[in-house]
Amino acid sequence: MKYLLEHLKHYKKESILAPLFKMLEALFDLFVPIVVADIINVGIGNQDNVYIMQRCGILVLLALVGIGCSFTAQFFAARASVGCAARLRHSLFAHIQKLGYSEIDTIGTSTLITRMTSDINQVQNGINMVLRLFLRSPFIVFGAMIMAFTIDVKIALVFLAAIPVLSVIIFGIMKITSPLYKKIQGRLDGVLGITRENLTGVRVIRAFGKEESEVERFEKNNNQLTSMQLHVGHISALMNPLTYVVVNLAIIAILKMGATSINSGVLLSGDVVALVNYMSQILVELVKLANLIVLLSKAMASLHRVQDVLDTEPSMKFVENAVQANENNAYGNEAVGFENVSLTYAGAGEESLTNISFSAKKGQTIGVIGGTGSGKSSLVNLIPRFYDATAGQVRVMGKPVKEWGREELRSSVSVVMQKAQLFTGTIRSNLLWGNTEATDEELWKALELAQAAEFVHAKPRGLDEVVEQGGRNFSGGQKQRLTIARALVKQPDILILDDSASALDFATDAALRKALATLPDYITVFIVSQRTSSLKHADRILVLDDGQIADQGTHEELLERCDVYREIYESQFKKGEMH
Repeated sequence: MKYLLEHLKHYKKESILAPLFKMLEALFDLFVPIVVADIINVGIGNQDNVYIMQRCGILVLLALVGIGCSFTAQFFAARASVGCAARLRHSLFAHIQKLGYSEIDTIGTSTLITRMTSDINQVQNGINMVLRLFLRSPFIVFGAMIMAFTIDVKIALVFLAAIPVLSVIIFGIMKITSPLYKKIQGRLDGVLGITRENLTGVRVIRAFGKEESEVERFEKNNNQLTSMQLHVGHISALMNPLTYVVVNLAIIAILKMGATSINSGVLLSGDVVALVNYMSQILVELVKLANLIVLLSKAMASLHRVQDVLDTEPSMKFVENAVQANENNAYGNEAVGFENVSLTYAGAGEESLTNISFSAKKGQTIGVIGGTGSGKSSLVNLIPRFYDATAGQVRVMGKPVKEWGREELRSSVSVVMQKAQLFTGTIRSNLLWGNTEATDEELWKALELAQAAEFVHAKPRGLDEVVEQGGRNFSGGQKQRLTIARALVKQPDILILDDSASALDFATDAALRKALATLPDYITVFIVSQRTSSLKHADRILVLDDGQIADQGTHEELLERCDVYREIYESQFKKGEMH
C-alpha cells in the first residue's frame, strides 16, 4: 500500500474532489424520497397540481445537479486513477531495470509482464471505483437510515437491523474471495508463460509436429484458470441474491408496519413510500458496494503482487560515482582477472563454475570453449557483472568488479549475447545503442568490421532501413552481425562475443575474425564458441569442462596435452580431412 500512497499523493486534489462531489451527488439523492413524499402527501392528497409541478421541478433540478456532480467526480477519479497507475507502472518498470539477472530469473519474465499490465490495470480500476463509491455508498446507507429515523423511529429500527446483516454477508464473502483472486493471478501467470513460450517457439513446435500436445497443455492450464475463476465467481454470485433477500424482507416489514401506522393515523402514505425508497436506495448502494468489494479484492491481490516485485531488492549493489581504474594497476597490464572464482545460481543445487583462475592482458584475444553446459556463458557473464561470483574475486582493469560503478563498468565492457536481439526502429537507432554520439562514419566502420556493411548498403534506405520487432525482417546471420556492429560502435575496452557468430558461414566467420584482429591494441576480446576454427588464432584458449578449467593455452599446446580440446577438435575436423 505504501507504493500506492506514494504515487497517489501527487493527485491529492483529485483524490479529495472526486469523493467530495460523489457525496454531494449522494446528498441530493437523499432529498428525492422526501420530495416524493411531499408530492404524495400534499400535492396528490390536496389535488394541488401547481404544488405537484413545483416539486417535480425540484426533482428535475436535483437530477441535473446530481449528474453534474457525478460527471465532475468521474473526471477527477479517472485523472487520479490513470495518473497513479501510470506512475506505478513507470516505477515498476524502472525497478525491474535495476534488478539483476538472478532476481529476474527467480521471478520469471511471464509474471513480470502480467504484473506490468493486468495487475496494474486491476489496481487502476480499483482506485477509480474506490474514489467514486467507497464513501458514497456508506454515506447513502447511513444517510438513508438517519432520514428514516426522522420519519418514524419504530420503522427505522428495521433499517438498523438490516444493515449489520447485510454487512456480515458482504464482508464475509470478501474475506473468502480475496485470497482466491491472488491465486487466480498466479494461474494467469502460468497461462501467459505457456502462451509466450509457444509464440516465440512456434517454428520449433511445427517442425516437430507438437501442435496438438501444446494445445492440450494450454487447454489444461487454461481450464484450471477457468475453473478457479468460476469457483470464485460462484462464491461472489451469492452476494446479490443474499442481499436482495435481506432487503426485500426489510421492505415487507416496512410495508406491514407502515400500513398499521397509516391506519392509526401516525404516518401518511407518502412517508411509507419514502421509507421504501430509502430501503431501495440502500439495496442499490449495497449492491454497488458489494461489486466494489469484489473489484477491490482483485485490486488488492494485484497490488500485493506488484509490491512483491517492488520489495525485491537487487542483490547487486553498485558503487556510486566510482573512479575509473588506473591505467597502471597493481596487476600490471591485466584487463580481466579471475581468482578462485565460483558461481552458484539462485535456487541451483550445484555450482555452475568452480575455482576458476586466469588472467587476460590488455589487447589479448581469449577463446572460451567447452561442451554444452560447461559454463562458458556463465564465465563471461561475470565480467560485466550480470551475476556476482559466489566465491573468489573477479577483476576488471586491475580493480575488483564490485568496486566499479554500473555506468563505468558497462561502458568499458561490451557484450554480444548468444541470442541476437534487435529492437523496433531502424538500423541506425539500433547501432546508436552502443554510442548515441556516434557519427555515420563510425557506424559504417563498425558495420564493415562486423561484415554487415554489404547487406546494409544493399538495403534501399541504408542505415535508415526499418527494423521490425525482434529484427524479424533480417536473417539470423544478419542479426548477429548487426549486434556485433552495435557492440563495436561502443568502442569498449573489453569485447565479449558469446557464441555470437554461430549463424555465420565459415567464410564470413573467418572474415570477421580477420577484421577483429585489426582492432586497437588496448581492446581485449573474449570469444565464446563451439568452433575450434574460430579460436585457433586466439592468444589463449580456456577449455571448460563441467564448470572447471580443464586446461588453458594456445591451440597447438592444447592439441598436444588437453584431451577435452582434442576431442572437440577432432569431432569437427578429422572426418573432413579424410575426404
